[in-house]
Amino acid sequence: MKSNTDKSTAKSKVAGTDTLDRQNSSEKIQQLDEFKSDATGQALRTNQGVKVADDLNSLKAGVRGSTLLEDFILREKITHFDHERIPERIVHARGSAAHGYFQSYKNHSELTKAEFLQDPTKQTPVFVRFSTVQGPRGSADTVRDVRGFSVKFYTDEGNYDLVGNNIPVFFIQDAIKFPDLVHAVKPEPHNEIPTGQSAHDTFWDFISLTPESAHMVMWQMSDRAIPRNLHSMQGFGVHTFRFINSKGKGRFVKFHWKPLQGVVSLVWDEAQKIAGKDPDFHRRDLWDTIESGHYPEWELGVQVIEEEDEHKFDFDILDATKIIPEELVPITPLGKMILNRNPDNFFAETEQVAFCPAHIVPGIDFSNDPLLQGRLFSYTDTQLSRLGGPNFHEIPINRPVCPFHNHQRDGIHRNTINKGQASYHPNSIDGNWPQETPPAAAQGGFESYQERIDGHKIRQRSPSFSDHFSQARLFFHSLSKPEQQHVINAYSFELGKVQRPWIRERTVNEILANIDLELAQKVALNIGVEPPTKGTVEVPEVNLQPAPSLSQMSFLPKDIKARKISVLVSNGVNADTVEDILNWALKEMAVVKLVGPSPAPVKTSKGEMLKVDAAMDSMPSIMFDAVVVVDGDDIADMQQNGEGLHYLLETYKHLKPLVLLGEHAQLLEQLRLTPDEGTLSGNSFADVQDQLKQGLLKHRVWAREPLAKMVPA
Repeated sequence: MKSNTDKSTAKSKVAGTDTLDRQNSSEKIQQLDEFKSDATGQALRTNQGVKVADDLNSLKAGVRGSTLLEDFILREKITHFDHERIPERIVHARGSAAHGYFQSYKNHSELTKAEFLQDPTKQTPVFVRFSTVQGPRGSADTVRDVRGFSVKFYTDEGNYDLVGNNIPVFFIQDAIKFPDLVHAVKPEPHNEIPTGQSAHDTFWDFISLTPESAHMVMWQMSDRAIPRNLHSMQGFGVHTFRFINSKGKGRFVKFHWKPLQGVVSLVWDEAQKIAGKDPDFHRRDLWDTIESGHYPEWELGVQVIEEEDEHKFDFDILDATKIIPEELVPITPLGKMILNRNPDNFFAETEQVAFCPAHIVPGIDFSNDPLLQGRLFSYTDTQLSRLGGPNFHEIPINRPVCPFHNHQRDGIHRNTINKGQASYHPNSIDGNWPQETPPAAAQGGFESYQERIDGHKIRQRSPSFSDHFSQARLFFHSLSKPEQQHVINAYSFELGKVQRPWIRERTVNEILANIDLELAQKVALNIGVEPPTKGTVEVPEVNLQPAPSLSQMSFLPKDIKARKISVLVSNGVNADTVEDILNWALKEMAVVKLVGPSPAPVKTSKGEMLKVDAAMDSMPSIMFDAVVVVDGDDIADMQQNGEGLHYLLETYKHLKPLVLLGEHAQLLEQLRLTPDEGTLSGNSFADVQDQLKQGLLKHRVWAREPLAKMVPA
């Protein structure tokens, strides 16, 4: 037993230890404080301490020339950015993908010597990855965001990557600003909130101070940023590229993917609810669509601009914040892409696939677009970190289908066992193999386009990049009235989440007022900002008429293939009507799901048990494009079913076709719904099937939208 003296000594030792721990802790905090950095009042410098004079422009050979490799500020900034996250992608982390093939319509040798665009009988394998930009791998599919649309062509001349988006322009003009853009739109660094959203202060602070983003943000606030599914999106190469034919003739081109399923979107309330109830909505839909044999199809086309016409427009074709309206330069169709096989393993294929805009083949080359020039460096650099080293091209999903030999050796994850002694060129030990292929040979080697460059090394934007608002105005004025209202609603929602009033005011007064004064005034009233009476800059009057090709209303589907219809059934349901609906859907290649009050089978009017696909709570109306309530069962059951009534109200609110057969037509009066072209009733399905198809082809009943706002759902 210890004495009181022992206890006192022990207590003293403990107290001494506590004092020492507190001292050590204080020293540790002081050590950490040495690494804290407050940039207030400080000059912008590189990581080596060099003061930066221009952080807006990369170093170019003349104001419209190519970006120079010697730009150490650009390389340091993008290199650090590329390696900020491991192992998931910094942007485009959440993706879905599929295999398929591309087939050219004809021989396009007049335009390009690219082999995969020559033989109309040849099918070139492709792997396509769709993605959101902002959120991490675990974020939801239906957030308001740009969607990546990247295609890897496995050609006989090597891999060609067309790395694009579902929006034809971008936020910035120069790659040196890309890290700033992504830092601004990502979750805020002090609390890592919000995930997968742009509705927060840092994004709108950056955007309101970067007027070149005005056009892109208009697209992001439109319905294009909340697509109905991945196979109803257009795709764009964004940048201006070059085609070169076998005679050395070069032309500028813009790439376009047109979905043959039409271009349709969600409504905002629907997108938010799907994000909560099924965050994998787009991923699941793409998988199920391919598994069911409803293979998505796109047409690839290009806008072709002759070199002598490079400067004939009121905008610069090297400016990634600008489009070339189809009304000025029509799209030349090249061929069709079909996705017909899902990946076997998500990680091995979808996650490990590595795209890069620098992966091109003979017949395709770059322009001096300063955003593209930075991307050519950035993509490979980021794969080095994400995929563990320089041999990511040996991962099966990234390997070319043609043989490839060179003198690159070793490195982490090297799979190739190279034979021979010589790993250099030229050599005489191994007969100088592998050897170069002259460009003039059949299927010759790659030769860069011989563009004359004559200019001073300079950090400066071309004056032809200076108009930031004309095309944003063009886009808004080209939209239908419902689409314009959705843009107003989106700006109001996003800016309503911004806490700092001066950011809201600056966005309204210095961005929106220069695009469209009425747009700015309506958004201002919605978010509690004094409505502006004029813009802050003189926007040039350019020759840009409203372009119908910018509205989704110009790309409605031509059939209802793969459209999803919920058919509500319960005990007593008319079996003949169910059979009529299923036969009709089979003929139209639409997808029907039988949805019941519970997962249990229901008894039909013939006394037979009918298996349902799901219950209402597990397959809500937001998963479908239309809802049909079948006749025959007891209407009192539906009248007293709160979940069922909500199902119908939500369908109506989201502007979808709603069919009520037999006695169920009485529910219109009970729910106080106003009949319209998409709210259908009849004694049999044959009475309404043609109207239902027309409603699905129009995608939404837009005339219903003002009334639907008053419907609680």
